[in-house]
Amino acid sequence: MHILLLEDDTVLANILIDFLRERYEVSHTYSIKEALRLSEERLFDLYIFDINLPDGSGTSLLRQIREFHDTTPAIFITAFHDVKHLKEGFESGANDFIRKPFELEELSQRIENIIKHFGLGSLVHLTLEIDLDTQTYNLTNKGLKYKLRAKESSVLHYLYKNRHRVVSADEMLQNLWHYDAMPSGDTVRTLIKELRKYLGHEHIKNIRGEGYKFE
Repeated sequence: MHILLLEDDTVLANILIDFLRERYEVSHTYSIKEALRLSEERLFDLYIFDINLPDGSGTSLLRQIREFHDTTPAIFITAFHDVKHLKEGFESGANDFIRKPFELEELSQRIENIIKHFGLGSLVHLTLEIDLDTQTYNLTNKGLKYKLRAKESSVLHYLYKNRHRVVSADEMLQNLWHYDAMPSGDTVRTLIKELRKYLGHEHIKNIRGEGYKFE
């Protein structure tokens, strides 16, 4: 799992980097501008953003990221304890908060909760009978094992993580391909067709004129 950490406090940032890198891959920046650039250049599994930064607000950054259909889970680090900032953070698209000062174990538990809720672990239980290993791309359905291609695995995992809503082909193209290598919508349709061979048609619904939904 790859985390993007945005924290301008040098001491806290170093502590968090050392702690998180024991289990995860971590990219760190002190700057909102740099965090935005990194989020556009590659895919992350989790954002951990401080709210109050010298060059702006973490909430404004996340709101801007969400405008590009980036649904990557986000945890805010904040020194604020008032409801106003809590409300603003959730409205910008945050999934959780952790208030300073905090124990590293508390952060670890919040990350584990995000992993469980969004299916970010290597082995993802899509249904009672279907498992996906996002590292090996192995799919198991009713005891039968299939080897997916990397992009098939990415598309299936993305649909699962966003199973509460309809996902458009354009959104998947923006989030799963680099801009300079972005294919056409036909590529997504082809990948969905291939996935249905392994899953059956009942798990990926085609919502006419809108996109796809995992059920």
